[in-house]
Amino acid sequence: MTQVTDHGGGVRSIRVPIPDNPLGTTLVHLVDTDLGPVLIDTGWDDPASWDALAAGLTACDVSVAEVHGVVITHHHPDHHGLSGKVREASGAWIAMHALDTAIVRRTRENRPDRWFSYMADKLASSGAPEEHVAQLRAARTARLSTGLPTFAPALPDREIVPGELLDLAGRRLRAIWTPGHTPGHVCLHLEETHPAALPGNGRLFSGDHLLPRITPHIGLYEDPDDATVADPLGDYLDALERVGRLNPAEVLPAHQHAFTDAPGRVRELLAHHEDRLTGLLSLLSTPLTAWQLAERMEWNRPWDQIPFTSRNIAVSEAEAHVRRLVKLGRAEAVTGSDPVTYVAL
Repeated sequence: MTQVTDHGGGVRSIRVPIPDNPLGTTLVHLVDTDLGPVLIDTGWDDPASWDALAAGLTACDVSVAEVHGVVITHHHPDHHGLSGKVREASGAWIAMHALDTAIVRRTRENRPDRWFSYMADKLASSGAPEEHVAQLRAARTARLSTGLPTFAPALPDREIVPGELLDLAGRRLRAIWTPGHTPGHVCLHLEETHPAALPGNGRLFSGDHLLPRITPHIGLYEDPDDATVADPLGDYLDALERVGRLNPAEVLPAHQHAFTDAPGRVRELLAHHEDRLTGLLSLLSTPLTAWQLAERMEWNRPWDQIPFTSRNIAVSEAEAHVRRLVKLGRAEAVTGSDPVTYVAL
């Protein structure tokens, strides 16, 4: 597979591998500006990923030291992981939406064991069986006993403000806030004529918000210090419709490949989630916990073949969907249930 793709108009993409992940690669986009090259996302913090990014830049006649800035679509490690190393090598600034910067800051400041305790309690309240929760508690104990270092992603030094143009000399790149996959996820609209004159409005760097063949994970916004009951799926669906109305000529996502017909892909994703919600309503004819819902939902493999970490993600996605049903008045939590169960109205 070609590591570098030239999309024309001073925009190229570099395939950076994600270790042990079915997604395979992150598409790191390189945008030429009058003050030097700017990266959109950076890839996973792994030696092989760093080597691939550096080699890709070299193939574009750019060295890491020449990178002027880094724009991050969202805080996940396959996007933000190498940002700190790029900044160390080049002095580049790093920009991110404030809500995701807050997550990065919280990750850096939290005690090493706090996340494990929070997630164990959250899974228990979602109805996870004790043998599953026990694995998380054991991981917490092992972490405390071995003294593993705290995960410390790079803290951004610039804020991406929704609706505003980024400070990129000679380019018109506007931030579009698209929460759902993360609270501060942004797409980036390049408000310039498409280099191949494709019909539509410029190009869209879509991060994980809009992908050509897979549905982004929409789970819960986890914050141990915030008791707000968020509606991430509602946020995502609203943002999808906004992106569809932009009607970009081409979408440059962070995974898979570039594609056209963004409104058509948006319609497919809206229909997918509506089908998902309808299916959940039929499951909720009797009260079920979020874990029980996840067990009964359709995934890319049978539940008994889904590994431990992926089950945690699936339960988070199930709860995000049931929260949307509650918000729409189509389901409710059963009063007094522990763990919490939900039922259709």
